[in-house]
Amino acid sequence: MILGVLALGLTGLKASGLTNAQSFRGHPDSVAGEAVLAAHFPAGAGEPVVVIGNPGAAAPLRAAFAATKGIAGVTPPVTRAGYAYLQGTLTSPPDSQAGYATIDRVRSAVHAVPGAHALVGGTTAINLDVARASAHDRNLIIPLILVVVFVILGLLLRALVGPLVLIATVVLSFAAALGVSAFFFDHVFGFGGADTSFPLFVFVFLVALGIDYNIFLMTRVREEAIRRDARHGAIAGLAATGGVITSAGFVLAGTFAVLATIPSTFLTEIGFAVAFGILLDTIVVRSVLVTALNLDLGRWMWWPSRLARKPDPAPAELSQERAAALTAG
Repeated sequence: MILGVLALGLTGLKASGLTNAQSFRGHPDSVAGEAVLAAHFPAGAGEPVVVIGNPGAAAPLRAAFAATKGIAGVTPPVTRAGYAYLQGTLTSPPDSQAGYATIDRVRSAVHAVPGAHALVGGTTAINLDVARASAHDRNLIIPLILVVVFVILGLLLRALVGPLVLIATVVLSFAAALGVSAFFFDHVFGFGGADTSFPLFVFVFLVALGIDYNIFLMTRVREEAIRRDARHGAIAGLAATGGVITSAGFVLAGTFAVLATIPSTFLTEIGFAVAFGILLDTIVVRSVLVTALNLDLGRWMWWPSRLARKPDPAPAELSQERAAALTAG
């Protein structure tokens, strides 16, 4: 339940991208120079929008480009190597959402010019395309990773229920880590948001590490369950692996936390989210949640393998071993 509450902070995560100024934890010369430029010239003067197209349609192409809302001015077309080349100045900052919206309007306008075969480029257009590619990759890769991990866990543990439970705990840990990170980014560190690729990077790191730890734990649990039964296996497995996994978690969390020393907002956010997520996974999810689910589900954790047909011991037989295992974990 606590992890679910922490995951609610995910609704406040603003992973729509960072402006150039927000990308640094400080005020380097490039950010100061950009501010001076914006104070005396149109916001997009330093990073024009580029349109290329058919030279035969250069005049209507320039007219459509110049008439687009958010464009302050357009240069006369220059023809080189069979292409007409034009530049337009944004009225909005080139790294802002308003600037990205202007790119969409420009594309709609110039693509509507008959025979122009126009293409829109420039730094703002590139950043917009990268952001959309990141969102597409996130929506494709995350489910694909979960499917592949489920197949691997199913083959390794020879069960279906166990892999589903482990994947659910890792996803819950990931969501809780992002929720807490969003709260700290907004209300403690004062960051302007997060990069569009931030959720995917954090997911890859946390799922890889969380599944590694769960494989280490559950393979030992399975070995013990074969010798005795599922619930005794859960306790013995935690007692045997708890100290090693927790120590490894602290080492990895410290390693990722070092990223916070770099004056880059993106790397700081990655370091914080992954370090917190690893600690949450090793201390709470793996030691408490996974073991508790093992004990509650008992032999059904291993359905449909033969272990699911082994009778579970009476709860009273487990109390002393459970206390010892939780202490060891």
